[in-house]
Amino acid sequence: MIVLENTPSAVLVLAVGVLCGAGVYLLLERPLTRVLLGFILLSNGVNLMLLVAGGRAGASPIVGNAGDEPMSDPLAQAMTLTAIVITLGLSAFILALAYRSWQLHGHDEVADDVEDRRVARQAALNAPAYEDADAAETGESLDEEAATVHDEVAGDDAGTEAGR
Repeated sequence: MIVLENTPSAVLVLAVGVLCGAGVYLLLERPLTRVLLGFILLSNGVNLMLLVAGGRAGASPIVGNAGDEPMSDPLAQAMTLTAIVITLGLSAFILALAYRSWQLHGHDEVADDVEDRRVARQAALNAPAYEDADAAETGESLDEEAATVHDEVAGDDAGTEAGR
């Protein structure tokens, strides 16, 4: 078996780094159009990286067609083709989100989620996020009740008789 030389070009490695770096930078922005451009740049960088990792071009990867010439790696080609299809589908989805956001709000910026802010405030206060319906009777929350309840599976005899 003849092995192809797998030394990548420095220019291709630099291109992968620039595409992935610019893609991640744009993904962290608020407008959906920049998120879309960042996703496309990142996916192109990853596709290029997969092709570079596949090695030098060789004969078609069909057994019997190559003769004595070394074959190229078909896995890198298949993974790149799959990544292109996934990128196309996700790009269409992000475009639909941006279009709908433009229709509803007149801009495509991602807004802060109100529920996320509420959860962050509750976590900062270290308070229970909810209370039980009978919390007024017992005076303790579900978190406090859960700390005192015995596990029936742990072999607790009283718990197994109460469950019958």
